Amino acid sequence: MQYYNSSTQLYLNGEFVPAKDASTDLYSQSLHYGYAVFEGIRAYNTHNGTRIFKAKRHYERLKRSCELVHIPFEWDIDELVRQTYKLLELNNLKDAYIRPLVYCNPNMTLSEPSSVNIMICAWEWSAYLGSKQVRVCISSYQRPNPKSTPMEAKVSGHYVNSILATTEAKSRGYDEAVLLDQHEFVAEAPGANIFIEKSGKLYTPSLGHILPGITRATVLQLCKSLDIECIEKQITARDLKQADAAFLCGTAVEIIGMKSIDETTFPLKWSDSLGATLQRTYKCLVLEKQNYEVFI
Repeated sequence: MQYYNSSTQLYLNGEFVPAKDASTDLYSQSLHYGYAVFEGIRAYNTHNGTRIFKAKRHYERLKRSCELVHIPFEWDIDELVRQTYKLLELNNLKDAYIRPLVYCNPNMTLSEPSSVNIMICAWEWSAYLGSKQVRVCISSYQRPNPKSTPMEAKVSGHYVNSILATTEAKSRGYDEAVLLDQHEFVAEAPGANIFIEKSGKLYTPSLGHILPGITRATVLQLCKSLDIECIEKQITARDLKQADAAFLCGTAVEIIGMKSIDETTFPLKWSDSLGATLQRTYKCLVLEKQNYEVFI
């Protein structure tokens, strides 16, 4: 996939520069140790114009991620939101995926950085896992122990774990993976949170060993609005395989139904599931439509 071309602009430390001319230092802690934090944000072409979904909330999480891993964050969040809209305008993007990244200057020690940089880029990107239900497997890889690293921080180095899990899943013929935690409870997918449906109720893994996704929080809010009972609790692999239906959610994947887990196919037809209702509702929310039951 081509993320930029000769005319693409990105935001780098307060200025807009051609993406083809931007560079980083080969002695950066971020390159050597994965010591950086990032966000994934989406912009949608709505009838009210281009809208960045929960832009401020994402930049607040970017700041919080920096704080959790002792990376300085000295930027004004409202200004970053304004500059992100300008970035979209400069690149003529209306539906886009936005990637802010805070990365470190040269430092070969294992100490916190004294100075850092911020980069924001954007590109056209459809739903990460497509629009069809996905076949998922339980990964042999586990999510890191939350006592080893703050799992609520969106740290670049954490995603080696995600790459390994997704690569393994695809090599086995699946679309995506689900990772368990160190106690063998369901955690999340490599880049998404998970919900399961059983007997007319939704369940999702409780916080502590997972990234507290902004889309996950949005789904919980939508459940309240739609009077759907959703319970946060520890979920076993057996619970997952005995579910009526299940779905993944995240900024990149949005909301996508799971067809099966390992060789177990979920019995409830996707169109009849609570996940499908939430998928339609979420799409109407991000597109700023009033009728939540518009089909996509």
